[in-house]
Amino acid sequence: MTGQSIHGLITPILTPFNDDMTIATDLYVEHARSLLRQGCAGITPFGTTGEALSVGIDERIAAIQALVDAGIDPACMIPGTGLSNVADTARLSRACLDMGCNGVMTLPPFYFKDVSEQGLYDYFVALLAAIGDSARIYLYHIPPVAVVGIPSTLAARLHAEYPGQVVGIKDSSGDRSNTMRLLKIDGLIVYPGSEMYLLDALDHGAAGCITATANINAAHVARVIQCHDDGDTAQAHALHETVKALRLAIQAKGPIPAQKR
Repeated sequence: MTGQSIHGLITPILTPFNDDMTIATDLYVEHARSLLRQGCAGITPFGTTGEALSVGIDERIAAIQALVDAGIDPACMIPGTGLSNVADTARLSRACLDMGCNGVMTLPPFYFKDVSEQGLYDYFVALLAAIGDSARIYLYHIPPVAVVGIPSTLAARLHAEYPGQVVGIKDSSGDRSNTMRLLKIDGLIVYPGSEMYLLDALDHGAAGCITATANINAAHVARVIQCHDDGDTAQAHALHETVKALRLAIQAKGPIPAQKR
């Protein structure tokens, strides 16, 4: 699967912690296995839902290595590696890619705001050079959290100039029109960051979705995608209504603590 897109449901896996705030790798492995058994095509360790920015670089590397050591195929993983500087992001990205991960999901530099599009472009070019020949990144667009986003024009430019390295994007904008613009970029792998308009996105060529609520509803979301792929439109739409309702309920309670509870 390395070097190819992952089609289907990808879960940004929750990170369990021990009382001393170390990662509970036994629960982490168990949860990852459970998600894959329920129909997930892949997992994203240390996305927003995995509390990535609360976890150190070495901790992330060790946890992902624990997944690999437990027999979970790294080719189904797209770990989050976005930090606010080139050196650390490149180091973490190389470690994941060297383990055989499908790619890495990378934020723009998010601390300083109002960055120009050219500035963001220059950052990603520098990041690709720092990662080296193994670079294979999925851009991570989540302006509600990071504030700094990745315009669709920038995604198009980076993919056109570095098609084998900037391969896709996770769009967590919550803006359907933005996802549709991204889906028009030839060859770019697009994952909406929610199941709310999943069927519409699949109809327009999305590879699947990366959604937080799959942590507790994986089988049903995966089934929506399977029914769509099988052409069972009525069943896909019926199931879609149920998964949307659950997502809205979770969003109203605080997604990470609600799912952990």
